[in-house]
Amino acid sequence: MGWLADETGLEKCAANYTPLTPLSFLRRARQVYPDHPAVIYGPHRKTYAEYFERVSRLASALVRIGIRPGDVVATILPNIPAQAEAHFGVPACGAVLNTINTRLDVDTIAYILDHGEAKVVLCDPQFLGHLAEAIEIMDGDAPLVIEVADPHGGAPAYGNYMEYEDFLGTGDPDFAWIMPEDEWESLALNYTSGTTGRPKGVVYHHRGAYLNAMGQVLSWRMVLHPVYLTIVPLFHCNGWCHTWMMPAVGGTVVCCRDITAKALNDAFADEGVTHFGGAPIVLNMLVNAKAEDRRVFPQTVEVFTAGAPPAPATLAKIETMGFNVTQVYGLTETYGPDTECAWQSGWDGVTGNDRAAIKARQGVAMPFMEHVTVMDEGMAEIPRDSATKGEIMHRGNGVMKGYFKAPDATREAFAGGYFHSGDIAVLHPDSYLQIADRAKDIIISGGENISSVEVENTLMAHEAVLLCAVVAKPDETWGEVPCAFVELKPGHEASEKDLIAFARERLAGFKTPKRVVFEELPKTSTGKIQKFQLRARAKEL
Repeated sequence: MGWLADETGLEKCAANYTPLTPLSFLRRARQVYPDHPAVIYGPHRKTYAEYFERVSRLASALVRIGIRPGDVVATILPNIPAQAEAHFGVPACGAVLNTINTRLDVDTIAYILDHGEAKVVLCDPQFLGHLAEAIEIMDGDAPLVIEVADPHGGAPAYGNYMEYEDFLGTGDPDFAWIMPEDEWESLALNYTSGTTGRPKGVVYHHRGAYLNAMGQVLSWRMVLHPVYLTIVPLFHCNGWCHTWMMPAVGGTVVCCRDITAKALNDAFADEGVTHFGGAPIVLNMLVNAKAEDRRVFPQTVEVFTAGAPPAPATLAKIETMGFNVTQVYGLTETYGPDTECAWQSGWDGVTGNDRAAIKARQGVAMPFMEHVTVMDEGMAEIPRDSATKGEIMHRGNGVMKGYFKAPDATREAFAGGYFHSGDIAVLHPDSYLQIADRAKDIIISGGENISSVEVENTLMAHEAVLLCAVVAKPDETWGEVPCAFVELKPGHEASEKDLIAFARERLAGFKTPKRVVFEELPKTSTGKIQKFQLRARAKEL
């Protein structure tokens, strides 16, 4: 025990402690890789030296119009270079970045601007009309609007506001970044989808974003100079922290405004994309792409998929097309992904549907998380029997600071020392977790619990089904029964009777859908199916 005496007087100091922040990644990349491509968007091709200069100009310009540390700067932008620049430029002046979903309604945009108290909004011309309407109905002070014209793929500039490039021109390229004095300082403010009420403001700190970005480098098995395609919207969990991550490995961000099979395949072939993240709907898009939209490319593209459990049938198909898929899982409250289906060498010989079934699991905690598991109502870990269900719980540096201006909601979310996800899962004997459903999506029919995910995966195996979602439909006899909403592949046919019979051959009778409705499914901007809308539809049937 004598060594403890040596600890006396040993304190943190400037020589041995610096607050963790993802801003440090770009500062280093500018020094180490100044001439390496940093951001690509059509003819817009910037090196790390140029990227750093533009970010510095943005930070300086914001300070010159009065933005101070702790102020909120919002964006309403697609995945274009200005959105990537804002991820560094806004915090580089000490401000907090609030990336707003481009598909929100006017009322919700107004609420977020009021609640977050944004001082400035960077906005694409396509969304300026919605923003102007939102500002009209705000209760608080209107933010300053900066228009971000996109000559390579967006709407023409309105010309009613200062334009982004002109705004950058007012900034100093040698501006000294305002680095956090405390890594707990707020970095970003992200609002949840708000499907059951007003969206909640999730607050990220510099430490969490730094560790999330570093941890995903390990989980994604990245080496130097990856080429990353922005499919996950940068307004969604800050693009899963991937924009902050890229400078750490000298990577190149390839911006993609419109997510189509052709645009993605062109990026794989022409830009040499090596990595992308996206919801299962993106994998489905690639699997079912038209022949004329496909391209040949030599590299294996590493994919992180999340947002909903992917159907094993989709995973089995896409892995034959030059993609290696890793299932990840997380929430806005965990900076995006915080678990991974880490591959084991013992599975190397597993093929086909068995391999896809393994990869469909959400897995284990990523390296930056202390503990992610599944617990019962008494906060005890459930048995690892692949059957008992509980709620996924998260603990670690990758969990949000809390909900902005909502202390009661924060305390409730953190009860018992874990973040309560609201997602229902099982634990397998090897400790890997697998989502069974959101708590609100469980169907209780005649006292029996039915996983909507299980029914969806069964229907997705039918050759005619492009997408499907299963929700509860009220039933006088059973309380509620499964109801399937289905999109068919172009050129394919299937009837309600066909799909019910297909499911009945593979599922217990009580799990078989009692209705099948053929229509386009409502989706969020990240590709998630909006089941709350389908539940309302099912009640009308």
